[in-house]
Amino acid sequence: MLLIKNGRVLDPASKTDTALDVLVDAETIKEVAPAGKIVTPQNAEVFDASGLIVAPGFIDLHAHLREPGQESSETIETGTRAAARGGFTAVCCMPNTKPVNDNASVTRFILDRAKAGASVRVWPIGAASVESKGEAIAEIASMKQAGIVAVSDDGKPIATARRIAGD
Repeated sequence: MLLIKNGRVLDPASKTDTALDVLVDAETIKEVAPAGKIVTPQNAEVFDASGLIVAPGFIDLHAHLREPGQESSETIETGTRAAARGGFTAVCCMPNTKPVNDNASVTRFILDRAKAGASVRVWPIGAASVESKGEAIAEIASMKQAGIVAVSDDGKPIATARRIAGD
């Protein structure tokens, strides 16, 4: 067990923003109470979080995991491990992979790799245009069915929306 004492608890779901103590058993929050109100269980580790934020987790809305295609820079496994160490519980990965995440097959690959070795949830962002070139709209509907949560060409403008993939 772990007793986190005196931390500033931020929880948007419950609209909480105040100093509290939190008792955690494995991955379960057992109790949350004002400072000093939780009796320290025998053999519990105590962590003084004075001046620190205690939150359910952060989401990185713009992560570059580089897999597939650029595994020498980063992989889904190493990128999510780093995210977890920084307090993130989920990352939205940009489509700037090789190949670009502009179709359902790449989306499924990313989600399969995440399932096999990610330390946090991975929410793929699909490319808005084919190969993120801004010339033809990507297969957004099929990527959505495969699991993307948004579309972006990662800072690149879309020059025209007149063409659809395959036209």
